[in-house]
Amino acid sequence: MGIREVVESLGGFARKRELVARGARDRDLTNAVRSGEVARARNGWYSSVSASDPRFRAIRVGGRITGATALQLAGAWMRDTAKLHVSLPRNAARLRSQWNRADKLTALRKHGVIVHWDADDVVRRGTRTRVSLGDALFAFLGDAPFEEAVAVLDWSLRTGAIEFADLEAIVRRLPARLRGIRGWVDPNCDSYPESLTRTRLRMQGHQVSSQIPVGKGERIDLVVEHHVGLEVDGKEYHLHRFHKDRRKDLRIAIEGRHGLRISVPMLEQDWPEILAAIAAALHARGALPRRTLTNRTRPAEPSTNTRQIGRFGVLKLPVFATDNGLAWP
Repeated sequence: MGIREVVESLGGFARKRELVARGARDRDLTNAVRSGEVARARNGWYSSVSASDPRFRAIRVGGRITGATALQLAGAWMRDTAKLHVSLPRNAARLRSQWNRADKLTALRKHGVIVHWDADDVVRRGTRTRVSLGDALFAFLGDAPFEEAVAVLDWSLRTGAIEFADLEAIVRRLPARLRGIRGWVDPNCDSYPESLTRTRLRMQGHQVSSQIPVGKGERIDLVVEHHVGLEVDGKEYHLHRFHKDRRKDLRIAIEGRHGLRISVPMLEQDWPEILAAIAAALHARGALPRRTLTNRTRPAEPSTNTRQIGRFGVLKLPVFATDNGLAWP
């Protein structure tokens, strides 16, 4: 078995001592690197994955991926992160740039790295290239915009990535001011745009329910104040769904709700109009929306920075802000 095959059998990353224990000699390792069979991520570490892989770059720094980086690699509902989030033991030393193992990691932001100095219990969990999912979620929630934090937790429960008991344990670890997020998470949520829409509507004081049955075997994405059936179409939209969705709209009306349909570009560009349409529909049905926002919480203007959001394309996301930073109701 060649060096590359041995490294791949160990998950794509191997320490030198592991390879030596399997019969590799220094000459074999040198030749494998020179031929491109494997790459040396860091002194004593060999890998068969691309040097652009965030796990490779984290090992080059001296740690493992965590936070937004680990969650993005796991497929979480979130915007892409440009920074590399790296978990390091508190006694870590000889840190290197994620781009060049010969460059010392001196200015973290200059090198595009966000370091998380973790305790021994975190170091013991996870794999050799990433922290456990629970620890990655905890690291992410500490500084995430509120609506994105909710979306990631929606994803984690919806996909079964974590169980309710895991969520409760993560929330208990959060500072007291952040624990209220537990009441905003919905395991019935079916997509990232739906999660963003639901959270934004709740921030406006609306009562919102997810995935409500309609017709035979179908569900409404979101029901607002019991009266508005809101469908959120993803970026990837196929023509063969057109007639199926129109029939669904008819069933929403037949069952007594006002049907509205929005798209990801509308969520990005036309949020005030979406709110106005919902308010008009509720007013027409004699169900005025409740307002529960306080003066300390206000929606900021949508960011002008666009980011890729998984398979749903580009969104400009507002950040709910207060005078003291991000608003966590």
